[in-house]
Formats: sequence, C-alpha cells, structure tokens
Amino acid sequence: MSDKTTIIVFSSDLDKVLAAFNIATGSAAMNMEVSMFFTFWGLNVVRKEKSSKKSTNWMKRMLGLLNRGGADRLKLSKFHMLGVGSGMMKKLMKGSKMPSVKELITLAKELGVKFIACNTTMGIMGISKEDLIPEVDKIAGVATYLAEAKESKVNLFI
Repeated sequence: MSDKTTIIVFSSDLDKVLAAFNIATGSAAMNMEVSMFFTFWGLNVVRKEKSSKKSTNWMKRMLGLLNRGGADRLKLSKFHMLGVGSGMMKKLMKGSKMPSVKELITLAKELGVKFIACNTTMGIMGISKEDLIPEVDKIAGVATYLAEAKESKVNLFI
C-alpha cells in the first residue's frame, strides 16, 4: 500500500460532498495521491449546470429534469427545508471563510486530486462527457476505481 486516498463520492448532499472534499484536499496537502470516483448522485457534483444535449429516452429525460447537476445546486442531507437550510449553511460557510464546493473543486485540482466519473452510471442516467465539468480527468468503470483502491491506505465511501 502506498500513500494514496480513494474516495467514492456517491452522494450529492452538500454536507457529505463538503466532507469528501475536505478529506481529499487534506490528504493531498499531506502529499498523498488522491482520486475521487464520482458515481450515481455524486455525478451531480461534477456535472455542468446546463446539460448539453437531451436524451431520446423519456426515462433519462425525466431523471435529468428531476436530478439537475451543478455544484451550486447541492442540498443538505438534513434540514434542507425547500432550500432555506442549504442557503443558511452556505451563508454560515461564507461567514466562516469556508470555501464553497466550486472553490474546493478548484483547490483539489490545484493539489493534484484526480476526478474520475463512473461511465456505467453515466450511461444509466443519460449523462455524456460534454455534461461534465472540465476538471474531470477520466471517465472509467469500477475496475479503475478498484485498481486505485487496492493500492490505497485510505478508502472512503461518502
């Protein structure tokens, strides 16, 4: 095992995503190699706010309407309260000089964190490469994640 951290980002809940990025940037700051594998709802973190194309499959179109991407659209796992709770949390974060998710994405990339989007989930959800933010390094499957995880000291599922 080497000084590596792998994190599966499964959730698009603001608080869970913040925890994932805090651990990722902390690990990278400690000179660990870090990869974040975004799958299922976690793909919303690395999706652009506007989709580049519409799926021809009505179920994927419906899922796209209900499950819009973008780091600024993440909701709290508790106390979301139709957006009021998330807005309050973002205001508290700003007042405490805590970076936003977008700022954490930038910081993570500056520290060398690799972003991997799950190709299987992208196919299921009708997400294309063009729908992802440019910070995504690779689109790959579970074998890529497992190869990274097999060599890592720290493996997390968030």
